[in-house]
Amino acid sequence: MAGDTTLSENYAFAGMYHIFDQHVDQAVPKVQFANDDKHLLACCSLDGTISVCQLVPTPPTVLQTLRGHIGPVSDFAWSLSNDIIVSTSLDGSMRIWNTQDGRCIRQIPDPDSAQMLCCTFQPINNNLTVVGNSKHNIHVVNISTGKKVKGGSSKLTGRVLSLSFDSAGRILWAGDDRGSIFSFLFDMATGKLTKAKRLVVSEGSAITSLSARSWISREARDPSLLVNACINKLLLYRVTDNEGTLQLKRTFQIQQTSHAIGSIFCPLMSFRQGACVVTGSEDMCVYFFDVERATKAIVNKLQGHSAAVLGVSFNCDESLLASSDAKGMVIIWRREQK
Repeated sequence: MAGDTTLSENYAFAGMYHIFDQHVDQAVPKVQFANDDKHLLACCSLDGTISVCQLVPTPPTVLQTLRGHIGPVSDFAWSLSNDIIVSTSLDGSMRIWNTQDGRCIRQIPDPDSAQMLCCTFQPINNNLTVVGNSKHNIHVVNISTGKKVKGGSSKLTGRVLSLSFDSAGRILWAGDDRGSIFSFLFDMATGKLTKAKRLVVSEGSAITSLSARSWISREARDPSLLVNACINKLLLYRVTDNEGTLQLKRTFQIQQTSHAIGSIFCPLMSFRQGACVVTGSEDMCVYFFDVERATKAIVNKLQGHSAAVLGVSFNCDESLLASSDAKGMVIIWRREQK
């Protein structure tokens, strides 16, 4: 991808590479490519299962169906080495899966016997996972022992819907259904959490997705947090200090009033002009926005879903984009070949 092509050319996606419909009729809240991988991805469904899929060799196939949750799966995360997936469910449990054979290695009940709504790995220490639940709590859990970490729990103002670490694993942001984003300092040695800052985005509007990014490009130097909130806007915040303080930088119009929509930063943005983010939307489209463009920020818009687009994920070289929707369809989009 040469740096002299326009952003619109860089993000021209020619059409559908493949459609997965194994979860049809039940929403797929999240789709995620494996780390540093072009062709391995997973998606979780409200039908209680997680699919691990591979895109090559063609035709793409479902490698494993992870079964065991007895309620809808709300979230999941790949470990750094992609050998483990952790998942959270409305059945009040978190499960740890072997991605090679689909085995459930461990089941961990929620410490508060609550519905588990989101999870994320500690990026530096994959033995620790943070989970958020419907009783407004976040907990740091040691997945080797299945126990919550001492000092690793904290309470938010509402149900915890979204989590994101900065790349160094020192700051954790958590968003709730009452419109607040909290930042926490994470003690790398002990796993202890210290509450730092709180930002009210919009009182009573759910924060459905958080994505942190340290930009390396000259166009956008500040560490940033990308936020979906149920206010018909995608929000980009600048992280202004080591306590995770947020300052609003840009907003982009999308349709989101009730669904848990997600968004992502494009992974390769340091190599080219401009910097892009991608989001789902309740109008059934996938939007690409250039965060540095003052006007006409929409770089591309993908149409093909027949329900609200909930999850989006790029593979590591940005040749493929996956999106999932409220009717259970997962579409893999292919970048246009020059």
